[in-house]
Amino acid sequence: MKNLLFGLLLSFLFSITAWAAVDLNTATSAELQKVKGIGPAKAKAIVEHREKNGPFKSVDELDNVKGFGKASVGKLRGDLTVGGKAEGKTEAAKPETAKAKK
Repeated sequence: MKNLLFGLLLSFLFSITAWAAVDLNTATSAELQKVKGIGPAKAKAIVEHREKNGPFKSVDELDNVKGFGKASVGKLRGDLTVGGKAEGKTEAAKPETAKAKK
């Protein structure tokens, strides 16, 4: 019984890491390649773009990287993040915008 519980716990822990979003600003080329749809060439292009232009402000900026368009960014959006926050299909109002309206 202990072995079964231990196995279930290990499976759960590994599944958590498999579902974690990859941060475009901190991921290595190898980490980016774990995302379905990003191979070695695209991972290299992301890292080079980040080194040349600075950190990504949103996942949408990925369409500025060679090899990515709006359609591919849309497919990858759920698997990528910027600065630790996952970006969904719609983006919430930014705090700066809310402050400016006051």
